Amino acid sequence: MSQVIELTSELVSRPSITPDDAGCQRLITERLLPLGFDVEWSLCGEVSNVLITRGSGSPSLWFLGHTDVVPTGPEEMWTFLPFHPGEKNGELYGRGVADMKGAVAAMVVALEQFVHRYPEHQGQLGLLLTSDEEGDAVDGIVRLVDELKRRNRQPDYCLVGEPSSRHLLGDTVRIGRRGSIHGRLQVNGIQGHTAFPENLDNPIHRLAPFLDDLVKLDWDCGDEDFPASHCQVASIRGGTGARNVTPASVELLINFRNGQESPSDSIRSQFEDLLIKHEITDYELEWMVMGEPFRSPAGKLREAVKEVLTSVLKISPDLNTGGGTSDGRFIAPLGTEVLELGLINTTIHQIDERTPVTDLDSLRTTYYEIIRHILM
Repeated sequence: MSQVIELTSELVSRPSITPDDAGCQRLITERLLPLGFDVEWSLCGEVSNVLITRGSGSPSLWFLGHTDVVPTGPEEMWTFLPFHPGEKNGELYGRGVADMKGAVAAMVVALEQFVHRYPEHQGQLGLLLTSDEEGDAVDGIVRLVDELKRRNRQPDYCLVGEPSSRHLLGDTVRIGRRGSIHGRLQVNGIQGHTAFPENLDNPIHRLAPFLDDLVKLDWDCGDEDFPASHCQVASIRGGTGARNVTPASVELLINFRNGQESPSDSIRSQFEDLLIKHEITDYELEWMVMGEPFRSPAGKLREAVKEVLTSVLKISPDLNTGGGTSDGRFIAPLGTEVLELGLINTTIHQIDERTPVTDLDSLRTTYYEIIRHILM
């Protein structure tokens, strides 16, 4: 068994459902400490964060990952128990194997092998880990970034191990991410008997034309990296349970995925203008910005990643900003070039999450060569 597969299996065997790290980060730090890495812990409530670095100055390359995983779902539906990794048909099964303990293991082994070969390397290597990526992400990397800003400390380059690949390892590299905004709108009215419309104010009737306009609105046209920003309705809830009674209120849950042409304040302004247009005045609005869109300009890291993927994996990657959000959104505002490269994402968060065994060693080789290109 290769070092990467062995470490991946060790990490997967620890039930680190957000925010519990379950000792994953301690296992990793114990491997890297003897190699001259410095360890800085940041514990925020139940969340564990750690920054592990070696060396100083430029160039500096940090890997970014998370050790927490989503819940398993019904364990009896798994081919192998989710926290007892097993191999079948050339694939390793287990919760978090693809998202993203396999990538974390590849990072760790690549760092170990590079330091063994180049103990006097220039610049700085780093590994930044959190146990709060799959959850609300309020006590994870965002907290560490506040401290990094205060200390004027940031890496030149950051490689995130999120599972970016779609069909083949390395076929997709994220050069940024769309933003994500959650909205909750409650439209209030007057509850009443359906037979007497003159005595009621039906909030569902008020919401309907507003909602029709909302989903048809063109927020922007996108660009070469970002698709057009869009709104999706997640839930509509209203009613009393009686067929002849209109409700006193109706609740709408929505999510926006937005590009850089439509930052969150612009979308909120247009949303509120639409409320005015439809004469909706009695309402409650909650707005939660999960992350602003970002795009890293092409730099040395992008060139290194493209060159390594071509030489090691014989693949020319698609560079895009697809997918959901990632912790890279917190690092990019520091002025760091941020890219995402990881395993195939086909089964992440699913029952029987899995990844090809050969991809784990290939990713380790890829990470190792990227380190060499940046620091040598």
